[in-house]
Amino acid sequence: MLLHINTSSGFPVYLQIEGQVKQAIAAGALPQGHALPSVRRLAAQLRINPNTVAKAYQNLEREGVIRTVPGGGTYVAENSPGLLKSEKLRRLRPVAQQLAVESFQLRLPHGDVVKLVENELDGLGGKR
Repeated sequence: MLLHINTSSGFPVYLQIEGQVKQAIAAGALPQGHALPSVRRLAAQLRINPNTVAKAYQNLEREGVIRTVPGGGTYVAENSPGLLKSEKLRRLRPVAQQLAVESFQLRLPHGDVVKLVENELDGLGGKR
């Protein structure tokens, strides 16, 4: 698993890890049941504090994205639990707000922003 951390982005490192793991799963690069690096190994690869990786893994596990087997490793979850639509929308709202603010500041037309999001969704292979 190859992650890239940008410490100057202003975006917390643990959220970068979470987002990249979710993106890799959505794109099919990390299939269900795939083993993830240990907390210590990933922290060493990224040259960050192991507590940061642990926090990302804990959040991903809480969301049902990954599962940890005590003494056996961490894996992409086989079957993510179904979430209510309202919960899914609640989780996406901060991302949508950030996109809206950025596009407003850049003075991009609404249609261009919508097309950008549609292209990204299509790039995931139309899985949803």
